[in-house]
Amino acid sequence: MLYRTVPKTSDRLSILGFGCMRYPSKGRGIDEERTIKQIRHAIDNGVNYLDTAPVYHMGKSEPILAKALADGYREKVRIATKLPHWSVETREDMDRILNEQLKTLGTDHIDYYLLHTLNRTAFRRLAGLGVFDFLDSAKKDGRIKNAGFSFHATIAEFKEIVDAYSWEFCQIQYNYLDEKNQAGTEGLKYAASKGLAVIIMEPLRGGNLAGRVPDSVQRI
Repeated sequence: MLYRTVPKTSDRLSILGFGCMRYPSKGRGIDEERTIKQIRHAIDNGVNYLDTAPVYHMGKSEPILAKALADGYREKVRIATKLPHWSVETREDMDRILNEQLKTLGTDHIDYYLLHTLNRTAFRRLAGLGVFDFLDSAKKDGRIKNAGFSFHATIAEFKEIVDAYSWEFCQIQYNYLDEKNQAGTEGLKYAASKGLAVIIMEPLRGGNLAGRVPDSVQRI
């Protein structure tokens, strides 16, 4: 496995992470046994960045990840999870949600904590509710180690959010069809110029760029 260094912290992350939004299915639910085997296989082969969120698999992603990280696996990885802005109405909600996530994940800290799928409207609302104070406080008391955000909006909105706080990282959708969509290449370079680590999500657009292609491409 190859690794990259987070500029502001010197933390080393594997160049491949494990996304916990699309666990293997079994019937109408999750194939929990297979999921845990997949996660542990990835970790055993050097993956150390695991990305989940409260909404993934209708609330089941975080609990299953916690099971996979038992038996000493938690100490080998960095967990990334997210604050769902649509569930936040007050400053107190932020602490309540984070504390619930810590309990669900069976850990005393989140390594990489993101404000989930931000755009300008959501970000400004969170800022008005005190999200900067929340992030500062959670970092100070050790509940989170690094603060960031995930993003699916325009480049102008992206730059506004990048400039608004001393983030350690951000997470953007990026692949060969999205070089000029959302944050795109311009946003990737802009965030990097500000010292942020840039985590890539949807590098294959949920598998669509690998599985749903013409036979001639599939053979290659």
